[in-house]
Amino acid sequence: MYDPVELAERITEVVTRGDRRKYYRFRRARFYGGIATADCVGCCLRCAFCWAWNRVVDPEGSGSFYGPEQVADRITAIARKNRFTRARLSGNEPTLARQHLLAVLRGLPEDIHFVLETNGILIGHDATFASDLAGLPRLHVRVSLKGSCREEFSRLTGAIPEAFDLQLRALEHLVGARVSCHAAVMASFSSAEKLASLRRTLASIEPGLADFEAEEAFLNPGIEARLAR
Repeated sequence: MYDPVELAERITEVVTRGDRRKYYRFRRARFYGGIATADCVGCCLRCAFCWAWNRVVDPEGSGSFYGPEQVADRITAIARKNRFTRARLSGNEPTLARQHLLAVLRGLPEDIHFVLETNGILIGHDATFASDLAGLPRLHVRVSLKGSCREEFSRLTGAIPEAFDLQLRALEHLVGARVSCHAAVMASFSSAEKLASLRRTLASIEPGLADFEAEEAFLNPGIEARLAR
């Protein structure tokens, strides 16, 4: 097992150089009714169901370095070309390069709304992260919970079970900082009873969080093999 906060520190050193971060793709995507997307490199979790697994396990050999202005310009251009009003960083974990992320957000035009898709580990670890995000307009945070409880989280990610609490704490910090947010839950491996228990836990943080987004694992041969192991 590993501590995802410690892993985040090691991976950040690999995927950042000053204010630049590694990305492997810039694209349009159909989610949220159409969204401009920059796929970054580097994650602090090792989810068995991850669709970007090759990038997660080989950050050294993936992608190229881009400054925050370059990233903001590229996703803005994609948004303009496709008449999108939303943008996001995806692929791996956007919060690893905190200052880079904040600079990207500040570099977007006022009419583009940003969806921050995150596992929440680093926001849960440091409440000031949520405070930094609170100062940014047109931002919504989607915290993706890896399972419905500590045990599922650890089995699916290989991380220490206690790190699941950081995901919940991220939501607490975001709500406390009045940052727009919601929870998404990888529900493919959870029983109805465990999901109901999680729903009660989320409601205790903020009643609206109980209406979480249910994620379903996309299975291919590689993911099925990892899940079997």
